[in-house]
Formats: sequence, structure tokens, C-alpha cells
Amino acid sequence: MNNLIVQIRQERGIRQDELAKAMGVSRQTISSLENGRYDPSILLAHKIAKYFGMTIEEVFLFEEEGK
Repeated sequence: MNNLIVQIRQERGIRQDELAKAMGVSRQTISSLENGRYDPSILLAHKIAKYFGMTIEEVFLFEEEGK
């Protein structure tokens, strides 16, 4: 799953550690999300989208398997 977290975060001048604190996760978790090494739980995906004032679909790019 791809996402636009890094682009949105940078456009808004939010540091990884700021987003991590707001989400209740480590900075390493945010880094792993941004680099595609970690897929978030639905709860974390919802929290991130809500924090940015966006929908999950606007932040996370879901791809169907086999495509």
C-alpha cells in the first residue's frame, strides 16, 4: 500500500516526531509508514487521515491484488 503521508506532512510543515506524538506512535513507525515498510492498522490510518482533515482514501492508495 502506498501513501501520501510524507508529501502531506512536508507541505504542512509537520515533522515526523510531531505526527508520531499526535498519533501515539514512535517516529520510527511514521518513518516506516512513509517508506512503505509498514501498513497501518485501520485505526491508525483513520487517525492519520483525520489529523490531516482528509479521508483515508485521500491519504492511503489502495491497490487491488493482482493488478
